[in-house]
Amino acid sequence: MIQISEKKPALSTGKLITLEEFLDWYPKDSGTYELYNGVIVEMITIGSHEKVTSFLLLKLAFQIESFTLAYLLSQEVFIKAINSDETGFKPDLIIFDKNALNNEPMWEKRSTITQGKTVRLVIEVVSTNWEDDYQRKLECYEKLGIPEYWIVDYLGLGGRRFIGHPKQPTISIYQLIEDEYMVKQFRGNERIESNIFPDLNLTAQQIFDEGILS
Repeated sequence: MIQISEKKPALSTGKLITLEEFLDWYPKDSGTYELYNGVIVEMITIGSHEKVTSFLLLKLAFQIESFTLAYLLSQEVFIKAINSDETGFKPDLIIFDKNALNNEPMWEKRSTITQGKTVRLVIEVVSTNWEDDYQRKLECYEKLGIPEYWIVDYLGLGGRRFIGHPKQPTISIYQLIEDEYMVKQFRGNERIESNIFPDLNLTAQQIFDEGILS
């Protein structure tokens, strides 16, 4: 029996499944799911989350096209956790090097990336499961060696130890330096600073506004 949870479970007491089994099961036409330590978790999002994600997709796609970068951008790609056959994440946005896909063993049949060097940037737009974005996924992406990771917390949901006090909308950009993530945070009208997109002219508030405007 495959276990599904709408909330992050601590441990499953039923049959744990592998990433391969999860990808065989994955429904292509309904819902978004990830695999945490052998347990399927349904990712619940709200409309404003999708607006923020779509806004970022358009802005970054324009960068890729304008500067003729050898990148692909997707919302439908999985990342396999390092040293685990029972964990796989589906980022809100992922940008990867299309020239590196020949070296990805799970790409053709599974649309799954196993090597951090293939990825240029991962973006997670924070929902109610903010702990995963700031802890579990951050650790996974760091271990894989993904050079840049954005946490777009447009509602200021993250814990105070991550976004400060008082809590407020914050974009945390983690960049890999000597195999360890170092973070810069952006709020209000501060311009986003990205090593992957150095010419990006975008403020934190422009992104936050997409989640507020009706």
